[in-house]
Amino acid sequence: MLVALGTVPRVDARGTVSKVPTVDDLLRLKTVAGVQISPDGQWVAYGVTEADFDQDAFVTSIWLAPAGGGQPFQLTQGKKSATAFKWSPDSRWLAFLSPRKDDKNQIFVIRRDGGEALQITASETAVSGFEWSPDGRRIAFWAPEPESKALKSRKEQLGDYAVVRREYPFEHIFIVEVADAMKAPAAGTAHTSGHDFSVSGLAWSPDSTRIAFAATINPDLIQGTTSDLYVLTLTGDAVRKIVSQPGPDANPKWSPDGKQIAFESAMGRAADFFHSNGRLAIVSAEGGPATSVTDAFDEEPSLIAWTGGSLWFQALQKTTAHLFRLDVASKQITRVSQPDDLTGGAFTLTADGSRVGFTAGSPTSMVEVFAAPTGFYELRRFTNMTAQLDVLQVGTREVTSWKSRDGTTIEGVLIKPKDFTPGTRRPLLVVIHGGPTGVDRPIVPDTRYYPVDAWVGRGALVLKVNYRGSAGYGEKFRELNVKNLGVGDAWDVQTGVESLVAKGWVDPTKVGCMGWSQGGYISAFLTTSTTLCAAVSVGAGISNWATYYYNTDITPFTIQYLGANPAEDPAIYQKTSPMTYVKQARTPTLIQHGENDRRVPIPNGYELRQGLEDRGVPVEMVVYKGFGHGITKPKSQRAVMTHNLLWFNHYIWGDPMPDFTGAQGAEGAQGAEGAKGAQGAKGARGAEGAQGAAPR
Repeated sequence: MLVALGTVPRVDARGTVSKVPTVDDLLRLKTVAGVQISPDGQWVAYGVTEADFDQDAFVTSIWLAPAGGGQPFQLTQGKKSATAFKWSPDSRWLAFLSPRKDDKNQIFVIRRDGGEALQITASETAVSGFEWSPDGRRIAFWAPEPESKALKSRKEQLGDYAVVRREYPFEHIFIVEVADAMKAPAAGTAHTSGHDFSVSGLAWSPDSTRIAFAATINPDLIQGTTSDLYVLTLTGDAVRKIVSQPGPDANPKWSPDGKQIAFESAMGRAADFFHSNGRLAIVSAEGGPATSVTDAFDEEPSLIAWTGGSLWFQALQKTTAHLFRLDVASKQITRVSQPDDLTGGAFTLTADGSRVGFTAGSPTSMVEVFAAPTGFYELRRFTNMTAQLDVLQVGTREVTSWKSRDGTTIEGVLIKPKDFTPGTRRPLLVVIHGGPTGVDRPIVPDTRYYPVDAWVGRGALVLKVNYRGSAGYGEKFRELNVKNLGVGDAWDVQTGVESLVAKGWVDPTKVGCMGWSQGGYISAFLTTSTTLCAAVSVGAGISNWATYYYNTDITPFTIQYLGANPAEDPAIYQKTSPMTYVKQARTPTLIQHGENDRRVPIPNGYELRQGLEDRGVPVEMVVYKGFGHGITKPKSQRAVMTHNLLWFNHYIWGDPMPDFTGAQGAEGAQGAEGAKGAQGAKGARGAEGAQGAAPR
């Protein structure tokens, strides 16, 4: 068991004993994983995810609650997750994906009153996603095509190999008849095929005779810009392309009369869709010109549904997130969710659009499940995840702001100990989100990669920076780091630290910075180009943009932010690459990377490690075996958090230098706990999120 670096447990006014959370305390917190309100509005289904250390997996189960009030109950059981759950149109059944058969996602259905879940698909490949037909008789799903006989024969003769960017498992649409599939799982009838396109999402027409779907020219991530919209007529399986324009078009939703289709669109902006605002658009179901209906909305709308004369979408608004309604006739947009500081998500509507289910967290509560009329004049909460925090000491969260080098206003989330009072300079840990179009919000607690509340419990402040490029602040802000990656981002972090130092709250010799993905890149930039930090942790970070460009699975991202490839504009790659500045690096740096990372390939980690070692800079690199860009299993997340905990505790509080090769790597928090008491006499020696999302 990993032990907290903590203080003596506290007793609150109610007599509840609380303690600083350990790594395992944070990992064992159950969290909400999605919500679906039933079409008739009578039931709310939601997911609950928890760590199962015995099988080293995060397992999601489905829970159900009466919308009018009553005791929630667990609907699915077992060691395998139940995800992507969706109600049947009559609100009697829930379908979901689960790998409980051969570790490969298949579709299962279960009655809302419980009982045994029935497997209804026997797809040769894992099911990617699905939708019920409006008449409830069929389920359409998309999945990779089965391996061909020719490929199987080639493997037998020549072994297994792949020709890069030439061979793909194209995804296509299959349909099962639900009544028949309940008797025996079915492979499904294919309704699209071939290598002209690869399906990535679908929606049934209201009369259940057609399917609108999004598809790219092949499944390669670099082809995201080619996503167009098609309509499949089930009688005869005729396919018509109805939207064909540069940039991605996706997530179709039919109008109630079946004559039009709304969708998310770059509206022809193929060259900058990673950082520009997306739009909602409408097109005739027969094809023709697409009309954008959200040009005046300065953020990225995510389309939810079309009910009556309204389009519903969700969007960020700085650190808040809300539900919006667009009147199709007038194009007027209204924010319907309340209160103003709502950090909502996963909005889901009843069939008539009268009620909404959603999730929301706050500075004092974990993410919980709610339902409300779409007028939001009353709210009902169905979960109490926050009760898990009763025995843990967690910091207070608040939004703060400051001016960056060029005068840009930057916001961040500041986490303080509950007993915080001005007048004492404290250590500061800076956690930098990924994306770069991620965003940090003031929601408690932090449960992945960085044990924030363990540090806050030891008296530190934590700052999470929504640097330029973050989502939620409008298109102009999101584009402020185009051709200025790292440079402008570093300004934003540095000035955030300086603002807290100027208040007298932070000891400038005890600052640490860390982040994953784009946050790891910014951390690497800080470690080579500044002396801001006493220690840094680079999680899956970019160290050389040229190395990244030539190895990543998403090269268009680089072009859109830097403007050209490395051969055409080497200067911009040098300006924005941490390795350019490695000769002046002085900061002790921990590098963490997944062995099989294709988003930020591991050569970036090795390059930074060697560059620092060549200059005598203290550096450790830990490779998490079997993982890609994210570390997705509890035991390895325990390792990531523990390694960060020990690294910064040494350089900030003077705890023993960790040895990740031995017992400290597995149970190091225990050793650091013992060192804590000595820290008070010796004093700290040296100085130094949310988990980053991959570049989208």
